[in-house]
Parts: sequence; structure tokens; C-alpha cells
Amino acid sequence: MRTFLRLVWRGVEEMALHPWAQLLTLAAVTLVAFLAGLFLLFLHNLEQRIAATQGHVEFHLYWRSDGNQNQVEAQWRELRQLEGLESMQTYTPKQALDHLATSLNAGGTGGRFGWMKDADKLLPATALLNFSVPTENTDWAKAMLDKLRKLPGLDSVHYNPLQYDMARTWSRLSNRMVWLLVSFLAVVAGLSVGNTIKLSLYSRRSELEILHLVGATESYIRMPLLVEGAVLGAVGSFLALGLLKLLQLTAESMLNVPPLLIQVQFLPQTTVLSLAAVLTGVCVLSSWVAVSR
Repeated sequence: MRTFLRLVWRGVEEMALHPWAQLLTLAAVTLVAFLAGLFLLFLHNLEQRIAATQGHVEFHLYWRSDGNQNQVEAQWRELRQLEGLESMQTYTPKQALDHLATSLNAGGTGGRFGWMKDADKLLPATALLNFSVPTENTDWAKAMLDKLRKLPGLDSVHYNPLQYDMARTWSRLSNRMVWLLVSFLAVVAGLSVGNTIKLSLYSRRSELEILHLVGATESYIRMPLLVEGAVLGAVGSFLALGLLKLLQLTAESMLNVPPLLIQVQFLPQTTVLSLAAVLTGVCVLSSWVAVSR
């Protein structure tokens, strides 16, 4: 362990021996990380905007008009506990009639329907359930429809299959776009970092040859270089994420004002950590390949 820590520290110290090569490498790493984060930030905000309109499906539930309203309200409380439920609107028969009268500019039930006998029972108790669409379960809509149909006193359930299919299609498409983007950026990062680290190794070619001649082991030679790659990846990720956050705050202040009111959200914490980990890993791998050659 002591030898390992000594080699790690030597790798950090040796970065100061060739400052210009290290700075150029760091600049390349930071640029690649920034471009990767910029693409992910754009895709994340685009997904949030589209998911707000296409990533949900709404179920319309209608109870029998002669049902027990207390039982219906008890079912409403149970429905609010369903997994994936984003919002829920409920209407008693009287509230549904008042809403209809208001939409018809009748001024309430007394304005147009008050003269009818049992006017408050003309419309059924109604609930509108808005769910976020899970991408991993392709039979979710059918299972939810069967579950809702088993509610006692329920007359009918309706939902738009086209809306559900569009939501699932976008969810699959966005996931594929993320994987394609991550794969492409990983290749670009690998090529960029590998080439820049290879250039930094050329400036130390004489030093490495001397180490071979005096009998240094491969691990003794490679470990400091791998540490350099890890440090470059971590520092480059930190700088790129800082620039990305500054860009997000600037865009937020410019776009989130009337009449645009466009919110620009920063990347989720898991995405930020994944980006830093992937870039650091690519730097270490590129260093290993460069040293192995």
C-alpha cells in the first residue's frame, strides 16, 4: 500500500515537470467534457419539455349515478395512492353539473338546470387520473385499465390509446438517443484524450527509456501515468461542469422571462456524477493504451 501511495504521489508531482503538455491535455479534456455536458443538457431539457405534454396518459372514470357517494369518495382516496399518479381531479354529481352549467354560461345549476327534478343526479361522479408513463412496462395501460374496471360501482373507464402510444414511443426514442449520444461522445473523448496523452508521452520518451534501462517494472512506470490520466479526467470534468453550470444560469436568466418563460434545468445529480466518472475512466483507459504501445 505504501508503494502504491508513493507511486500515486509521484504521478501528481510529475505533472509539474511538463506543464504545457499537461495544460494542453487538460484543455482538450475540458472541451470534450463541456461538449458532452452541453449535448446532455440540451437533451435533458428537451425531454422535460416533451414529457410534459407527451409523457402522460389520462384516464376518465365515471361511476353509476345511483351509487353511494361516500363509497365513491373512499375510492378516490385509495386512487390517490396509485403509483405513477401525477394529478387527480374529482367531481361529485353536483360539482360536475355546476361545471357544465358554468361552461354553458348558465350561472350555475339554478340558471339552467335548477328546474329539473333531481338535477344534482343528472351527471355521474367523475375522476380524471393523470399518470406518468413507465417505459419499462409495455402492458402498463392494459393492466391499469383492468384494475380500474374492478372498482365497485364504476360504470365506465376511458383513455386515449394514441396518447399512450405516443408517450411510450417518445420514451423509447429518448432513451435510444441518450445511449447513442453517450456512445458517440465516449468515442470522441477516447480519441481526443488518447491523442493528447500520447503527445505528452512523447515529451517524456527519454525519461521512460531510462527507466526501462535501469530495470523499472511496468507497473512502476505505468502507475504515475495512469494517475496523471485520472487527475486530468477529474479536473477536466470539474472545470467543464462549472462552465456548464455558468452557461445554464446565464440561459435561465435570459429565457425565463416574459413572454418566453422557458426554464433551463441543470443536469440531474446522477448524470453529473456519471459524466465525471465516465470521462475519468476514459482518461485512465487512454493513458493505459498509450503507455502499452
